[in-house]
Amino acid sequence: MRRIFTSILMLFALSSIAQEYQNQGKFEQLDNMLRSPNVYRTASGAPGHMYWQQRADYNIDVTLDEKNNRITGSETITYTNNSPDGLSYLWVQLDQNMRAKDSESYSSSESSVPDKASEGQIDRMMGYPDYDGGHKIQKLVDAEGNPMNYIINQTMMRIDLDEPLKAGESISFSIDWYYNINDRARMGGRGGYDYFDEDGNTVYTITQWFPRMAVYSDFEGWHNKQFLGSGEFALPFGDYEVNITVPADHIVASTGELQNEDEVLTSTQLERWNKSKTADLPVLIVNKKEAEKAEKNKASGTKVWKYKAENVRDFAFGSSRKFIWDAMGVDIDGKTVMAMSYYPKEAWGLWDKYSTRVVAHTLEVYSRMSIPYPYPVAISVEAANGMEYPMICFNYGRPAPDGTYSARTKYGMIGVIIHEVGHNFFPMIVNSDERQWTWMDEGLNSFLQFVAEQEWEPNYPSRRGPAGNIVSYMKGDKSNIRPIMTNSENIIQFGNNAYGKPATALNILRETVMGRELFDKSFKTFSERWAFKHPTPDDFFRTMEDASAVDLDWFWRGWFYSTDHVDISIENVQWFKLDSKNPEVENKTKRERRDREAYHVTPDKNKKEGVVTVVEKHPELKDFYNEWDEYDVTSADKKAYKTFRASLNEKEKQLIDGGYNFYEVHFENKGGLVMPIIVEMTYKDGSTETKKLPAEIWRKYENKVTKVFVTQKEVVQFQVDPKRETADVDEENNYWPPRSLPNRFELYQLRQTTPRGQSPADNEMRRAQDN
Repeated sequence: MRRIFTSILMLFALSSIAQEYQNQGKFEQLDNMLRSPNVYRTASGAPGHMYWQQRADYNIDVTLDEKNNRITGSETITYTNNSPDGLSYLWVQLDQNMRAKDSESYSSSESSVPDKASEGQIDRMMGYPDYDGGHKIQKLVDAEGNPMNYIINQTMMRIDLDEPLKAGESISFSIDWYYNINDRARMGGRGGYDYFDEDGNTVYTITQWFPRMAVYSDFEGWHNKQFLGSGEFALPFGDYEVNITVPADHIVASTGELQNEDEVLTSTQLERWNKSKTADLPVLIVNKKEAEKAEKNKASGTKVWKYKAENVRDFAFGSSRKFIWDAMGVDIDGKTVMAMSYYPKEAWGLWDKYSTRVVAHTLEVYSRMSIPYPYPVAISVEAANGMEYPMICFNYGRPAPDGTYSARTKYGMIGVIIHEVGHNFFPMIVNSDERQWTWMDEGLNSFLQFVAEQEWEPNYPSRRGPAGNIVSYMKGDKSNIRPIMTNSENIIQFGNNAYGKPATALNILRETVMGRELFDKSFKTFSERWAFKHPTPDDFFRTMEDASAVDLDWFWRGWFYSTDHVDISIENVQWFKLDSKNPEVENKTKRERRDREAYHVTPDKNKKEGVVTVVEKHPELKDFYNEWDEYDVTSADKKAYKTFRASLNEKEKQLIDGGYNFYEVHFENKGGLVMPIIVEMTYKDGSTETKKLPAEIWRKYENKVTKVFVTQKEVVQFQVDPKRETADVDEENNYWPPRSLPNRFELYQLRQTTPRGQSPADNEMRRAQDN
């Protein structure tokens, strides 16, 4: 009986805690939602004095089989256990297994049958039956060549150790494997091959290609959540030595520094390479004519490109005989970094003009905002989509066959290059767990992408960052929205949730809530603290507050943990003035108010109809009150006013004579997301003034607040969020007096529809040429 009673008490206590949590105000601290600080991670958001992380070093030999579109590899991994724990098994990621025939990526994805389906759509529904995907493990042995016990669970492989790997110890083991490269045009994906029918050549972007160690951390243990396709990767740092065997006429772009340029480059290419290191503009290492020649005259045999990379968390490469290659040196904090681009002739006209220059610009902006770029190279490779790896990324953007391109293509290409190069910083250096918190790499990076875009050219058309651009998402159906703090695989509207909303939130934090000086210092502090380490959201939230002395728990709670939106309205405005007691002034105002309030329509209609009143017929009925007006100024009134003025001190006289207007403005928080209230007042003379009320004005009453504004000028209009800083979803209720704008509708005309897959009009550049 006592045990049952105790259980009931515990359930009651848990229920009370849950209810208390639900009833918490928007300004309550996040303490119970964050991990408790410890010796590994401090309450300030910094790494603790006993912080540790694991290390994985790789030696890899890999061969690209162009005939069969296959990768074959052999690797030796040296894994160092820096944790205080003994490890009886290790987890290795086999990310290519998401493409295996029994992959849960296929079985867990929703699908439906459309009214009409293309061959490609049917192919996807059937799970690509003719493609044999996934890592094929051929051998797994220890340092002495003895077979090791392992089990593969979807995209994760557990290696069981004969003896636990003790704290401070290392273990080496070797894996042989192969996999079939996916056709990106057909199957999509972060890597794969792109085949060019026109010239019979292929561009390879090789990613997630080798078995990689999973992270073992102080806050989660093994990060072995399955890879379903959306959540990306958490990886330990280490050094890489990679020998890449490719067809002899291929050019290889890779993570790391090339070790044998004398063996794989011609003397002319080598001369150009050395020249590019000190060039102010990109230098073509392989020019367009040479790439076109290689396309037509395919060489036999193979070459081995040798690369080394230090202190990186991953490794990727691209390979093709189609590559044009240009490069230039960039000064980052006194060190030369090689900014480089690799692209086929189909991208000429855009990539030769912009890509490497955009790489250099990105390095400069991100280095200023976070930490100086630490690696020796930064590479942009033209591919079907955008994806990032240490020192190398893959980006889209090609002109039309006639060399013209649309503004959308140009700015989309520049934006994706900034974004993917920027990923070198987040998460390749500030190494968050992308599978758990997509926003920590995509959101932070999209925010800095916006900063870099706005410093590329005036009024750059940024997709993400400006507050107004996220409004349509924020005001959408809440059943189709998840909080930012949602696991990667569970997110709905991935781009808006993980990229757009956090980027917008951070931009608002920088420009409106904290100000640039405090924000930039705090953001840089976070970057410096967690460079080459594994931060969590808690570490970010705590550091931003710790380095700024700005309490931001309300901000994280609203923007990151809820699906509330911003909608602050002006419900009412009341206008007051000080009573000067001067009868010459006040009585006139009072008379006007009385006459306005006492007016009714009957006397006017009587007069119009010729009705003559009794008093008008018999004037002898008039007396004192027919001539008296309570607001006529008398000598007694003047005497009383004189006495009143004599009783005032100088400050009181200044207040009364100042002509001050007191406006009592009533605001309502309709969207639930508390934010600063930015109010612009337009005066009668046409001038304007803006006042900003901090978000803390809502701290006691979260739904409605009142604020008095005192001015010497008359206000003719109040407007909330005049510069669209806060992502307010309804601008119509931001005005007082209320403002009504006309909506437009079109005259319906029957027009010929545009054929599927074709643009409704030529791009802007082509139209200008036609003129």
